[in-house]
Amino acid sequence: MIDARLRLQRRDFLLDVTLALPSRGITALFGPSGCGKTSVLRALAGLQHAAGRVALDDEVWQDDATGCFVPTHRRPLGYVIQDAALFPHLDVRGNLNYGRKRAAGERDRIALEAVIELLGIGHLQTRRPATLSGGERQRVAIARALATGARLLLMDEPLAALDAARKAEILPYLERLPRELSLPIVYVTHAMDEVARLADHLVLMRDGHVEAAGPLSELMARTDLPLAQLDDAGVVITAEVAEHDELHRMTRIAYQGSSLWVGQSPAQPGQPVRARILARDVSVTRQPPIETSILNVLPVVLEHVQREPGTALLSLRVGHNAQPGHWTLLARITSRSLDALNLQPGDTLHAQIKGAALMRSG
Repeated sequence: MIDARLRLQRRDFLLDVTLALPSRGITALFGPSGCGKTSVLRALAGLQHAAGRVALDDEVWQDDATGCFVPTHRRPLGYVIQDAALFPHLDVRGNLNYGRKRAAGERDRIALEAVIELLGIGHLQTRRPATLSGGERQRVAIARALATGARLLLMDEPLAALDAARKAEILPYLERLPRELSLPIVYVTHAMDEVARLADHLVLMRDGHVEAAGPLSELMARTDLPLAQLDDAGVVITAEVAEHDELHRMTRIAYQGSSLWVGQSPAQPGQPVRARILARDVSVTRQPPIETSILNVLPVVLEHVQREPGTALLSLRVGHNAQPGHWTLLARITSRSLDALNLQPGDTLHAQIKGAALMRSG
């Protein structure tokens, strides 16, 4: 685990957080600007001394109770920021070699070659940073951070300076990193689309405190958190490819006893895929729809209604009582529809899912 207890007073801002983060996968720190996300990252790195304790598994980097404080250059971590910050006078190989100076031994140098292949930058070795695209520069920056033999990768808004095309270019590489390297990543962002696509674990921050923390799928399904108020509120599921419809270029995915048709996936049957279902793309009916263009219709039970100005957010348990495999779906409908249907918790309904966005394999 990544264990951290941090407290930092800065003028009128107080950072006071306790974190117990998994040592595998991507943990996203998410919240509004100024909530303390970057301060947490800098404290984990030792770039900013917040009072408390920081440990990675059984390796203690800071413990104020015993006077322990390991400086940044002795912590086995990589740090990637919004600006790739490559040395302009060195080519890609020179930048990577700079990072490799911190590597402990031969094994770390061999690992670097694997990272170069994983990030697809082998053909860039003789190029200078000025000749690279934004996405290429960030991939080189990630490789340089990992060249140190890092056991933890910290990333602070790494895609914020990239346009949509460059983001699309680099996201698949970020998805592969924790799976291929078994490396924990703490990822700061204010972009929910990045959280939904990349994160396994989520920490919601507000005003220097942790509002909630846990598995991504659980937190996104909760209606009592600020995530539910976002326009792109919804749930994320990790399903399994069941079959392909080559004629119509669609894929059926299976999850907890339910199945959904989504856009065609390159993943093979049996392989895991991640899909996102936005609340605004879900509607409900009291009777099973007949001759509808909506391909995904699931039996649900209404569990909770949260009224909003002009709308209502419904928490739906997928599957009627006689069916196994319950999971939560969110639907945002107008308050007029809520009243017209006289919807009450406990009602048995059918959810129509207009679209489920397939985000990635694995």
